[in-house]
Amino acid sequence: MLKKSLPIVLLLIIVSSCVSPKVYKDLEDKYADLKKENRALTDDNEALLKSKNETENALKKLQKLYEEAVGQRDKLQNDYTATKNNLDNLKASYEALEKNSSSALAENSKRNRELLAQLEAKEQALASESSRLEQLKKELEARSSRVQELESLIASKDAAMRQLKDAISAALTNFEGKGLTVEQRDGKVYISMENKLLFSSGSWAVGVEGRQAVKQLGNVLAENPEISVLIEGHTDNVPYAGNGQISGNWDLSTKRATAIVEILRENAGIKAENLTAAGRGEFAPIATNATSEGKAKNRRIEVILTPKLDEISKLLNEI
Repeated sequence: MLKKSLPIVLLLIIVSSCVSPKVYKDLEDKYADLKKENRALTDDNEALLKSKNETENALKKLQKLYEEAVGQRDKLQNDYTATKNNLDNLKASYEALEKNSSSALAENSKRNRELLAQLEAKEQALASESSRLEQLKKELEARSSRVQELESLIASKDAAMRQLKDAISAALTNFEGKGLTVEQRDGKVYISMENKLLFSSGSWAVGVEGRQAVKQLGNVLAENPEISVLIEGHTDNVPYAGNGQISGNWDLSTKRATAIVEILRENAGIKAENLTAAGRGEFAPIATNATSEGKAKNRRIEVILTPKLDEISKLLNEI
């Protein structure tokens, strides 16, 4: 296996040494574009969460309006019932007074007409309020349905990413304790591999064990073809002291990220358009560079997996 890998490693070193300034500049431009895209995805995610909160607040306000409308309708119903009882009582009085006094009859008739007018007005108000209440109820049900659908979709995305994290953890279990971690946060999955698992000092050629880890990761990614994959190379703050093929830590981190992309591209199930290689040099440390242990943690490759958010964006536009 080692004899077969050695010519490949030598070929990669020879090809990498021939990288022209234009190619390197293209890589830098691509990294800048990808960094913008990553920032845009993060902004989209925050906007989605903000829209969800705004929708839930609107739903609460609508629920309050609905409850107020119910109370108003009940009050009108009570008023209507009380008025109708008064009308019935007056009708009874009218029938009694009709036998005794024409003047009392006229007064009672006038009062009766007034009560009838009041009753009609209250009936109209009750009907109008009932209609408004029904409209609010329909709007409340529609908003509730969209919020539930949005929550279900977000939960489904989180569950899918959780399953992806578990699958990756299971696939890379043999490399635990060798500088490899897998975690899920902010709706994404982060795989961190320290350079001791992947590269020799100052080199961007992936070793046998590192290649095996990357290939096993690629087998899981091939089963999730819609996931965006960002590979970031990181170094410690010690200036690069190798040969002239590398201009510095940033260049080294970029070449290391590209080396991981090339291994993943060997898997036909992974879409090349979903792969991004980026070098960040020593400018995104996760530990102090004051100790050898911290420097070892900072010398790493990070693979960031991001789900597609098209469905969530479409649903938010419909709310």
